[in-house]
Amino acid sequence: MLRSLDIRDMLLIQRLDLSFGPGLNVLTGETGAGKSILLDCLGFVLGWRSRAELVRQGAQQGEVQAVFDLPDAHPAHAILSEAGITIDEGELILRRVNGLDGRKTGWVNDRRVSGEVLRQLSEVLVELHGQHDDRGLLNPRGHRVLLDAFGALDTGPVRAAWTARREANRALTEAEAALTAARQEEEYLRHAVAELDKLAPEPGEEQRLDIARRAMQGAERIRDDVARALQMLGSDGAESAMVDAARWLEGAAEQAEGRLDEPLAALSRALIELGEATQGIEDTLQALDFDPSALENTEERLFALRALARKHDVLADDLAGLGEQLRDRLGRIDAGEAQMTTLRAEARAADQAYDAAAAALTAARTAAAVRLDAAVTAELVPLKMERAVFLTVVSPSDPGPDGRDTVAFTVATNPGAPSGPLDKIASGGELSRFLLALKVCLAQGNDALVMIFDEIDRGVGGATADAVGRRLQNLANGAQVLVITHSPQVAALGAVHFRVSKSVTDGMTTSTVVALSEADRVAEIARMLAGDRVTGAATEAARALLDG
Repeated sequence: MLRSLDIRDMLLIQRLDLSFGPGLNVLTGETGAGKSILLDCLGFVLGWRSRAELVRQGAQQGEVQAVFDLPDAHPAHAILSEAGITIDEGELILRRVNGLDGRKTGWVNDRRVSGEVLRQLSEVLVELHGQHDDRGLLNPRGHRVLLDAFGALDTGPVRAAWTARREANRALTEAEAALTAARQEEEYLRHAVAELDKLAPEPGEEQRLDIARRAMQGAERIRDDVARALQMLGSDGAESAMVDAARWLEGAAEQAEGRLDEPLAALSRALIELGEATQGIEDTLQALDFDPSALENTEERLFALRALARKHDVLADDLAGLGEQLRDRLGRIDAGEAQMTTLRAEARAADQAYDAAAAALTAARTAAAVRLDAAVTAELVPLKMERAVFLTVVSPSDPGPDGRDTVAFTVATNPGAPSGPLDKIASGGELSRFLLALKVCLAQGNDALVMIFDEIDRGVGGATADAVGRRLQNLANGAQVLVITHSPQVAALGAVHFRVSKSVTDGMTTSTVVALSEADRVAEIARMLAGDRVTGAATEAARALLDG
């Protein structure tokens, strides 16, 4: 509920403090008194598009403050939470300042905010209806939402089906792109895998081959020297000479009186050491004995490993792992078509599920449209528009999260006349009554918004004006409705009555707004009935209207 509106130095208003109440609040006054200024100021603090020059002449800046009472479940709380704003005891204070330079600054509960935050709040705080309103019932973009609300239609299944459909088609598209890219390198992959499989590299193989190659190359260089040494120590060499020497010494030892014992012992030890050395040399020579083709084969494989590693820009030890990776990519290509078959089936199923959900929603909207048309038609009868035809048109549109429907409210003012959009077909007075009838039908259970009607009763009077007022009064039951009106019948039904007037002092025009007492209400409604000359009959008629 809008509790208060405080205005400072805006347009023709110097200072104004208004307190509103629940139910039907009416604002009356002579034409040109400045009733629309209040809407301009309220729209300004709510972030709506406004006039270029709002600051009152002679002032440095203009300011508007609006205070709303919010119940705990009000949707404004979600917007405030997103903006990081908390409010105390359900009191929401919007304040906005307009400087002479056109700069606008806004606050929510003393927290500075952008105009966008104010506009988001306005969507859930205030609903404006009038002949030139493009934010409410005249805006075709909102007709589908209004129909869904009227019919209490659940769009959740369609939204869920749309999300599943989008994800399934996204997965299919990505898989198709990946498979296409993979197929472009399939020939390369098959050649590379065949090459790796033929070579069959093993981890650590390069090091083993390098060590073996070095060993064989070293053996080739020293084998001749080792063989010559063995030959020198063989039967024609040192061992044979030492054996002959030992035999001669043994023959002379008996006559040497022990002087040859030590040389013979040393020579025996030398023969033993020589035998061991010869055996070691023989073993070494045998180890150095290799097939020259083995070195050639080792070098060929080593060079092949290194060349393939360079080709794929990896280490030789990583070639085995690379082969696994390439085989895996080939496997994905081979399995890709099977996966594509599965993904295509899932996408078709998601499309069918969405189509079914959207078709069910279309049927529900069509049924709700019939009920809405009947309800609006019933409301038009007491508004003296029983010959008018209201039609909710549900037509196909591109698929989306809200289904495949476009909804438009159309009217024909007389049977057989062409129908069209509300604001294109109906005249001013007719449009007002259409909007009121439509709002009465759509407003059931929605008391979160402050509803504002700007001269919606223009062009009607008598019993029709009374019917308009009764419907506005019903709308205000349990809610808050603000009405700018020229109709005494409507004004008499208000729970709170404000009069807007204009005066000129020292060449400065000023608009003021005052809340009327019961006596003042009689005088104001009498003026609305009689004009400038208020008669006793007009006063009595005013009392009769107020007594209802």
